Amino acid sequence: MLVVGFPAGALRANCYLLAPGPDTACVVVDPGEDSAGRVAEALAEHRLTPAAVLATHGHPDHVAGAAALTAAHDVPMWLHPADRGLHDGEQAADVRDLTGAPLELAGLAIDVDLVPGHTDGSVVFRVTTPEGGRLALTGDTLFAGSVGRGDQRRLGESLRDVLLPLPDDTVVLPGHGPATTIGRERAGNPFLSGARSVVPMP
Repeated sequence: MLVVGFPAGALRANCYLLAPGPDTACVVVDPGEDSAGRVAEALAEHRLTPAAVLATHGHPDHVAGAAALTAAHDVPMWLHPADRGLHDGEQAADVRDLTGAPLELAGLAIDVDLVPGHTDGSVVFRVTTPEGGRLALTGDTLFAGSVGRGDQRRLGESLRDVLLPLPDDTVVLPGHGPATTIGRERAGNPFLSGARSVVPMP
């Protein structure tokens, strides 16, 4: 499986491209502010064709580039309906609702977990690679060594009930900053001290 990630914009929000491999269709996750050039470079380098745009939430630093990208490639954008009003800029023409149901896009099986807290419509995308690896694209819910801002009660519930039960070796691809793993965050993230007793899923 091919995973390409890079930060973009003033807030250095991470954008990711996921594909079964080069020369295939892909999904683009969180194409935010000033991401267009880097997305185009990655598409050309790996000979990828976008099949859809996915948004972990609706803040501009994560979706400002979505409208242009979906228009250029005539593909839909998937966003939770609770976050549709968060971005005041140009909106994608074809926006489809994330409901928590799994998605089948670009040859990938993508699980969608609702994790309200940072925003009402925040989601996490989970993918199991053909090699057996596990990925969780957590947006601004969980970072390496930190967590997102917002409704801390709901955020804590989302972390406890959705993310921390994931297997230790799940690779976390956050909305900002470096990658980490669920096991590393459960053991050492100072913001998760109240949730470390969660038993990991097998």
